[in-house]
Amino acid sequence: MPEKERENDGSSKHSIHKDTAMKRIDFMRTLAVFQALIGFMILGEIHAAEVISAHGIAMNGTPRYSEGFKHFDYVNPEAPKGGKVRLSSIGTFDSFNGFISKGVSADGIGMIYETLTTGSSDEPFTEYGLLAEKIEYPSDRKWVIYHLNPKARFHDGEPVKPEDVIFTFNTLLEKGAPFYKSYYGEIKKVEKLGPQKVKFHFDPETTNRELVLITGQLPVLPKHYWEGRDFSKSSLEPPLGSGAYKIKKFEAGKYIIYERVKNHWAEELPVHLGMNNFDEVRYDYYRDATVALEAFKAGEYDFREENNSKLWATAYTGKSFDQNLVIRDEISHELPRGMQGFAFNTRKSIFKDRKVREALGYAFDFEWSNKNLFYGQYRRSPSYFTNSDLASSGLPSEAELTLLRPLKDHLPEEVFSKAYVLPKTDGSGNIRKQLRKASQLLKEAGWEVKDGKRIHTESGQALEFEILLISPAFERIVLPFSKNLERLGVKASVRVVDTAQYINRIRAFEFDMMVMVIGQSLSPGNEQNNYWHSDAAERNGSRNFMGIQNPAIDELITKVIQAPDREALVNSTRALDRALLWGHYVIPHWHINYYRLSYWNKFSRPKITPKYGLGFFTWWIDEEKQNTLFSKKPELKN
Repeated sequence: MPEKERENDGSSKHSIHKDTAMKRIDFMRTLAVFQALIGFMILGEIHAAEVISAHGIAMNGTPRYSEGFKHFDYVNPEAPKGGKVRLSSIGTFDSFNGFISKGVSADGIGMIYETLTTGSSDEPFTEYGLLAEKIEYPSDRKWVIYHLNPKARFHDGEPVKPEDVIFTFNTLLEKGAPFYKSYYGEIKKVEKLGPQKVKFHFDPETTNRELVLITGQLPVLPKHYWEGRDFSKSSLEPPLGSGAYKIKKFEAGKYIIYERVKNHWAEELPVHLGMNNFDEVRYDYYRDATVALEAFKAGEYDFREENNSKLWATAYTGKSFDQNLVIRDEISHELPRGMQGFAFNTRKSIFKDRKVREALGYAFDFEWSNKNLFYGQYRRSPSYFTNSDLASSGLPSEAELTLLRPLKDHLPEEVFSKAYVLPKTDGSGNIRKQLRKASQLLKEAGWEVKDGKRIHTESGQALEFEILLISPAFERIVLPFSKNLERLGVKASVRVVDTAQYINRIRAFEFDMMVMVIGQSLSPGNEQNNYWHSDAAERNGSRNFMGIQNPAIDELITKVIQAPDREALVNSTRALDRALLWGHYVIPHWHINYYRLSYWNKFSRPKITPKYGLGFFTWWIDEEKQNTLFSKKPELKN
């Protein structure tokens, strides 16, 4: 299910979330020298890359946690198990198969599965063994072997075998969402080497050092369960997994309850210790955010993250808050905020000209919106990698220029000569200066005003488009933008649709403009192909919503993926960022670098909050707090 538009970018974390080696043989040229009756042949040397066998692997450098570590620093290993937690979701669901493009999958469904490895939330990109107890890979990262933990079990007691890994990989590529073909495209084969060993063979030409890590993110499905079932169809039959939770009860579109698996095989693993402390996790579905908020304040669910600044400033008040029965909290983080913004569908003729896209950006008055709608809580997002060292700023460095210069024929001149700076107003609502600039750009692109409408001088086409939304709450933000566009002679209508229709339309790119939310990590890699690469532009279900088709951006994505170290990754990502920004594919929105949380006072949490995540599933029900809460609000027991 795609991320919904919201006030803050709410970028999802990386979300669900390495070597025995065979020898790499380099054959030098064979030289033959013939002198009289004697011939010589010089054979090439055989060089073997170092084989690494480890408990984990970092994208760059070494893992934070050494072999034999007991638990992550941001957990309480003594956290008590028990209790129930109720959460909320907006909309509906009609499927438990979140791996395909059909249907709307239920929230929390990922909890029933496990991956070969799992990441930590206090380092940029490192994977540790989960289903796999050991990882083998060569120093050149040309393949990876996973040694499966012999204790790993699915919920029916069947062991997790190499056959399950192979089945999962092949099935996701053949029948899964288009994302998987892009993400795992450079993996050529998955092979069983023994009862507990499975090897991933990579494209011999690949220089993608991330492949070793992303193979570990593969959720492993039980082959014996799916044989005889149609994986390509959405279904409400509870699936089988190996995760810490399984489905207990549900009513389609209304609620779903997960129960913690008793004596779960991985409960005592270092990567799981102190986590998954709730006996039950329930998601209740609500029609819209307003209804959901009132339900929370009435005690119908326990925990809420607020993405609406007005509500955060005005709605979290009342007797329950005054009595400390409900906590209102702000927790800082260091997560990259990615990009949220009004995304242009450049497949549409009216948005093909970069000047048009740049011009319309001047009609969005962020400063006024922040002052009058957002209570001054936000910052403008000047990068696709906001709130990280990956974000570009100022003029490009020499290292960035080295990457950009060979691509100059496919990039705007401004990439090389100007710092990207977003339009800025005084917040008064008077944006005449900005609109004059916009009008100038539109005229240069061939759009003149006739009878109050912006008309193309050659085609006679009017500059009109629809802004597609999934949340009615976002209309208050879009309408002032639409009114400013109207002053330019541009007609922008607003269309709010239900969840199912919204998903189907954006999968098929049937929109003019939408609110795009693209999250990022501290270690961008293969997923960038799905976001910006030309190959993804016409592939239904990809996240290249804007329809970007630019060979320079394609090449810069390759540089990001192939970056041999952190310095190269930073430089290549910043160069990619500049190319995206100066393409004016999106009108950037805003971000915050903290969580706005509210919850009924029944939880305790570890002393340390991870840098790159909230870590909600490290929290636990505090029996003393819960008893106090129930004594004051006995109706909450039900």
